[in-house]
Amino acid sequence: MKTKAQKGEELKRAKALLDKSAALIFTDFTKIPAEDIRRFRNELKKNGANFLVIKKRLLGLLLKEKGIDADLKQFKISVGTVFGEGTIDQVAGPAFRFFSGMEVPEGGDKQMWVKHLLGAYDITGSGFLDGAQIVAIGKLPPREVLLAQLLGMLQAPLGSLMYLLDQKSKRSS
Repeated sequence: MKTKAQKGEELKRAKALLDKSAALIFTDFTKIPAEDIRRFRNELKKNGANFLVIKKRLLGLLLKEKGIDADLKQFKISVGTVFGEGTIDQVAGPAFRFFSGMEVPEGGDKQMWVKHLLGAYDITGSGFLDGAQIVAIGKLPPREVLLAQLLGMLQAPLGSLMYLLDQKSKRSS
C-alpha cells in the first residue's frame, strides 16, 4: 500500500502530465505482461504520450479540479491512463496498433486486446468518447495518408479527361 507521500508524488506527476495533455485514453491493463506494458510506454513516448497507472479516485479528483467531467466509476476494473500531447487521433492510433498487434492466445478472440481500450476524453473539445469510437479513430490511417488519398481522388478525373482529350486529338489528326 502506498503512503500518503507516495500518492502525493503520483498526483503531482499526473497533474504535470495533464497540464500538457490534449487527449486522455483510458485502458485496461489487467492480464497484460509487464514487458508488454514497457513496450507500450516506449511506443507512446515516440508519439509524445505517456502511460500512467493511477488510482481512479485520485485521477477523478485531478480531472474534476481541471473542470473535466469524466465518470471513471463506470469502469469496474483498474484503469491506466494515456496522457497525450497531440490530438485524439494522434494518440488513439498508436494505442490501437499496440493492442491489436498483441499476440492472441490460442482459442482467444482476435479482438480480445482491443477491448482493453475503454474510452477517452478529448480535452480540446469533443468530450468523452467510448471504446468503440477510440477503436474506429485508431483504425484510421495517418493524416498524411488521408491527404494523399484525397489528392489522388481529385486528380483521377482530371487525368482521365486529359487522356481522353489527348486520344481525341490524335484521332482527328
